[in-house]
Amino acid sequence: MKEKVLIEKAKKARLRAYAPYSKSKVGAALLAKSGKVYTGANVENASLGLTVCAERSALLKAVTNGEKNLVKIAVVADKDEPVTPCGACRQVLSEFVSDLRIICVNLEGKIKRYNLKKLLPDAFEKFNKDPSTDAAD
Repeated sequence: MKEKVLIEKAKKARLRAYAPYSKSKVGAALLAKSGKVYTGANVENASLGLTVCAERSALLKAVTNGEKNLVKIAVVADKDEPVTPCGACRQVLSEFVSDLRIICVNLEGKIKRYNLKKLLPDAFEKFNKDPSTDAAD
């Protein structure tokens, strides 16, 4: 899928954001290896810690639809500079793909491209071994 199409889908998703507190609407469009695109928008809450970012919104939609092989994500916000995913979003995205391509865009068309591994070089990784085999020290 062309980057431009993914960005347009993120722009449309941004319009569905619920951001009465920050007034900062963000949209995301996540491309899965299957070719399907999952969109998300930030949804704020009066208890700000319960806010869900656009990137996680799109990711949760993809995963609950059976998609775990992800290729790239476009993130659009109305800021002077394109915004990158927050630390929590970076960590959650890394659960599924450490080398995810990230396209960050503002409404004026300024684009910055990243790789998740560079934005989150030492991500907390899945615990793959059986913890019951660890000996107590």
